[in-house]
Amino acid sequence: MSFKKKEKREKTNVRKGRHHIDSNRQIGAITYLFLVLFLVMLAYLGYYTQAKSKTIINNTYNKRQALLESRLIRGDILSRDRDVLATTKSDNDGGYYRSYPYRNTFAHIVGYSTHGVLGVESMENYTLLTCDGNIATRIRNDLEGRKNRGNNVITTLDTAMQEAAYDAMDDRRGAVVAMNVKTGEILAVVSKPDFDPNEVIGRWDVLNADTDNSPLLNRAFLGSYPPGSTFKIVTALEYLKENKGNVSDYGFECKGSFEYKGSVISCYNEVSHGWVNFDDSFAKSCNSSFANITSTLNKKKFRETLDELMFNKELPLPFKYSMASSDIGEDSTTDELLQTGIGQGKTLISPVHMLLITSAIANDGILMKPYVISSIENSDGGTIRRNRVREYGRLIDANYSESLQKMMREVVVNGTATRIRDTEGYKISGKTGSAEYSSNKSLSHAWFTGFAGEDEPEIAVTVIVEGGGSGGAVAAPIAKRVFDAYFKE
Repeated sequence: MSFKKKEKREKTNVRKGRHHIDSNRQIGAITYLFLVLFLVMLAYLGYYTQAKSKTIINNTYNKRQALLESRLIRGDILSRDRDVLATTKSDNDGGYYRSYPYRNTFAHIVGYSTHGVLGVESMENYTLLTCDGNIATRIRNDLEGRKNRGNNVITTLDTAMQEAAYDAMDDRRGAVVAMNVKTGEILAVVSKPDFDPNEVIGRWDVLNADTDNSPLLNRAFLGSYPPGSTFKIVTALEYLKENKGNVSDYGFECKGSFEYKGSVISCYNEVSHGWVNFDDSFAKSCNSSFANITSTLNKKKFRETLDELMFNKELPLPFKYSMASSDIGEDSTTDELLQTGIGQGKTLISPVHMLLITSAIANDGILMKPYVISSIENSDGGTIRRNRVREYGRLIDANYSESLQKMMREVVVNGTATRIRDTEGYKISGKTGSAEYSSNKSLSHAWFTGFAGEDEPEIAVTVIVEGGGSGGAVAAPIAKRVFDAYFKE
């Protein structure tokens, strides 16, 4: 009996031991789970406070902004030429105010620091309200009750080009935007109607209520327009792709209009261009010929090319922008297809998006990532960080971009942009456009998009003049003044 009791006790102890082991394992697993959750939360907190700190500070609803501005003097914004575009000055009452020496000229791209903030002032709000200067100087200023200065932002904006674009636009409505095709540096951004950022506080209600002119709207980025004949760049690209670059056999007799399956497309001012080949059709901007070209295109492949050129997609831009749209698909009607082929119909694009496409063509099909901030410096002039030149990606095959470069050069030499053919020391290539925007076909926006260089393309410029009419007569000369400013520096 004693042996059986002992055996029973041993079995009971074994079961208890196993139970304790299982309990310990459960406790260990739970402890491990909580440890992992704690580390994940700690990592997220670190990411949120560090990586997202700039976004948090830049939020206009963040009350910490007012606290930072009460302790710091907001840093300066400078052009690539070191011209001061925005600075903070002291008033007679011991307070501070923001000053914009160039007034309206850089209004939309530099922005303003009140009423929600705009432009570079908004994008680099955190930087301008952060002091990374000499520690000893910061401590001394704190002890003596003086404010430290925030960091300075050096932009890629070119003062001469910006002024040339602003002056060339005069009192016209529209936009000009320029960039370096090799680096992605945004060199100039002009939008009109404009405003004086020095007067935003006093005139905010008036500016904000002016819906007829929308002076606060940055048309270069947020404007959305029918591209007109500048879109023939895209149509030509698709035709080149579908024919593997073999377009020498193409020919068309232009009689001023083209009819296909009940749809009629007319040339600008119903001009008859006569016999044209593929290059002539592009240089002379023949709507009839391009409608004929479009009628041969594969809708699905056309849609794919639009996707490759970032239509209906996000753009690699540092500012808010209007997304380009085109609803071409396999179920598109004949009229929708033909209208799209000449840049009309439901197709809409912003000037900056057209600039990106043009820049990619000029850079052998590769788009560089656009940027407007060159570097950040502390108040002592020391460099904190510098932007790196980076590729965004290939948009166009190199062979097709080379063909488009030659075709766009022909537009200036013998086509619709001969007004800007004569240059000193550099060559311009481009495409004009006259985009109808009303049932009144006599009304059209004037477009020009192109690039220029001495031996090879260096910069690209896109211009739109609302209601300007002829792109060759109105928009192209504006672009030339911007090109001149760059190459004469």
